[in-house]
Amino acid sequence: MASTHGAHRILVASNRGPVTYEVREDGSLHARRGGGGLVSGLSAIGPEAGALWVCSALGDGDREAVRRGIGEDGVRMLDIDAEVHADAYNGIANSVLWFVHHMLYQTPLEPVFDAGFRRRWASYEAYNRAFAEALADEAAHSAVVVVQDYHLTLVPGMLRSLRPDLRIGHFSHTPWAPVDYFRMLPDDIAQQVLRGMLGADRLGFLTRRWADAFTTCAAELVGGLGDTRVGVHGLGADADFLRRRSHEADVEERMATLREQIGEGRRTIVRVDRTELSKNIVRGLLAYRQLLDDHPAWHERVVHVAFAYPSRQDLAVYRDYTAAVQRLSGEINAQYGTAGWTPVVLHVKDDFARSLAAYRLADVALVNPIRDGMNLVAKEVPVVSDEGCVLVLSREAGAYEELGEDAISVNPYDVIGTARALHEALSMSVGERAERTKRLAAAATALPPAQWFLEQLHELDQ
Repeated sequence: MASTHGAHRILVASNRGPVTYEVREDGSLHARRGGGGLVSGLSAIGPEAGALWVCSALGDGDREAVRRGIGEDGVRMLDIDAEVHADAYNGIANSVLWFVHHMLYQTPLEPVFDAGFRRRWASYEAYNRAFAEALADEAAHSAVVVVQDYHLTLVPGMLRSLRPDLRIGHFSHTPWAPVDYFRMLPDDIAQQVLRGMLGADRLGFLTRRWADAFTTCAAELVGGLGDTRVGVHGLGADADFLRRRSHEADVEERMATLREQIGEGRRTIVRVDRTELSKNIVRGLLAYRQLLDDHPAWHERVVHVAFAYPSRQDLAVYRDYTAAVQRLSGEINAQYGTAGWTPVVLHVKDDFARSLAAYRLADVALVNPIRDGMNLVAKEVPVVSDEGCVLVLSREAGAYEELGEDAISVNPYDVIGTARALHEALSMSVGERAERTKRLAAAATALPPAQWFLEQLHELDQ
């Protein structure tokens, strides 16, 4: 009997793929390619490896590309029903699992696990099942499959039942909730998530802290890890790409514009984030305002360059948060600004070249998340900085595990403490700042994206 297995030896599964499509006015499709660790990793193994990336069609352009049979080599895009995808992605992944792992709920009012939640959870199951079936169909015998993130926690278990011959990994790019918080999920759902993950041969996490939290949840809620191994891979910055890209012409142009907005001779406190609730942008602005209150000597001498790029604007709570960031920035400028000094330079339109320009100009980088799986901005700024940059870093960021020794650490909830840290950072000597930046850059690039991915493949080969 002929094998019904596919031909691919290495497979990656993630909600978002390496390419997206948009329909132009003339009806043609335009492809836009992305970057990131997975793209670097797959390129490192070479085209002869027989790799396939399975992802979801995310918008009308993607769905149209699937229907027309248009696609990239090495990519299979799944045209999952739009309502099922919305329920799974926004209704469960981003509104439940993300909130649990980042500990974002206002518990007097939320969550409410009612009939609507159960309907959305059924969509999450269907969404995961579509991935598992596609992977089972495409994978060669004994192929390696690496599943990505909280969108696809059920895939390893589903895939294991379909294809026991496969070597399956799952990597979590978020924190993992401590067991007492994870128990907020209904008992059967919490157990389903854990057992889904434990269908993998190996689970990867960004830090030992998140790995240990998962292990504790598994021990207390489903009796342990079974045969599943757990490892840590602290994704680092891509130094070669960042240094090359940060000196291209468009970045130089944006540096000139930023210098004009900042003003001659002023110090800069830079932050670059999505307006994601966990990034703690509002408290960062409050800390900056506290700095100006406590240290009038910094008036006219410092500018907070804040890039807050809108995220998940189809969810009301994120729209409200973005509006709060804009409102508070305006209040600070109205209270302290002068004819020649704008204390906060806020940009809310995503622009990677402008972000790199800000990295190069930064005297201080403020990275103060409530909770973060890693936070690559903390790793990118020291790599790109022209003159050395002091990193003010939340102890709740995954990056703190590797960078904390050479950063100024903060409790992300302590506005006064963060203001004090900003003053210390602005006051640091040029020599110490440069030395710290060198050590931060070395730590930040210890596991570049391609190596990060290849390490996981190697572990699954063992």
